[in-house]
Amino acid sequence: MQTYEFDTVILGGGPAGLAAAIYASRGAVSTALIDISMMGGQPSNYLELENYPGFPIIGGYDLMEKFEEHADKFGVQKFPMQEIERVDLVSNSKVIVTKEAEFKAKTVIIATGAQPMKLGVPGEKEFVGRGVSYCAVCDGAFYNGKTVAVVGGGNSAVEEAMYLTKFAEKVYVIHRRDELRADKIVQERAFKNEKLEFIWNSVVKEIKGDDLVHTVVLENVKSKEISNLSVNGVFPYIGIVPNVENFSGQVEQDAGGFIITDETMKTSIEGVYAVGDVRKTPLRQVITAAADGAVGAVYAVKFIESLKDVPQKV
Repeated sequence: MQTYEFDTVILGGGPAGLAAAIYASRGAVSTALIDISMMGGQPSNYLELENYPGFPIIGGYDLMEKFEEHADKFGVQKFPMQEIERVDLVSNSKVIVTKEAEFKAKTVIIATGAQPMKLGVPGEKEFVGRGVSYCAVCDGAFYNGKTVAVVGGGNSAVEEAMYLTKFAEKVYVIHRRDELRADKIVQERAFKNEKLEFIWNSVVKEIKGDDLVHTVVLENVKSKEISNLSVNGVFPYIGIVPNVENFSGQVEQDAGGFIITDETMKTSIEGVYAVGDVRKTPLRQVITAAADGAVGAVYAVKFIESLKDVPQKV
């Protein structure tokens, strides 16, 4: 097995990881970028982005390609398609073991992101980007004058449903219970919104369409009655989960598993930083992920420089 040694190893090749790689390399430290798939992360699957500064509209893949080209300019060593088997963040020399190689590093920047909890129904996966979206802020404008459904009853679901009413003509909120879990003040605002309609005690059983979504199949959890609802888009908001399975428990995390950091992106472990969607943060967007990556990398470089002043054990 090949063994590599770097000053910093970044786990995750999305916007947070690529931004961190750019800043770390510019800080004159040897930098490796590891991803379980190809570089670019989730934004590579977005059809279009309209909220990244400098690009009024750009394809998600195109934007991430520019991120990657920028990282290449500074000589970042990339290791895509690496299946991670073991991660040791606690030791002074951090170790990441994949099926192909072993990586040792003075610092690790975790940029593994998060993923929405899925409904797990037929049609959901097939229509991602063609009517199924997990980001109202990213895709809401594409549903101007149309009808959409939001699935969920918590703060995120209700707040995103209200956001979607800026664009959509009609927004259904589908909830499996007969009352919302969202905060009362959020509920009060939602009930006053004339564009919102609530469908209670119901779950999505299937998402149908041709090229684009046109129907959701609903089941009433009490009566078991099946019904069809005509919509142009479906936004599941039943929660998100961080991608931390390879190192969960080694760093301090909140109840949802998200990594807790300070303002420098430092985790509870010396020399380990977390950036982007994987950390506890109030907003998960490409721009905030990239900003996190910059901050984390700058302080990882400072940490590496501080090690030069520490007397070496004989």
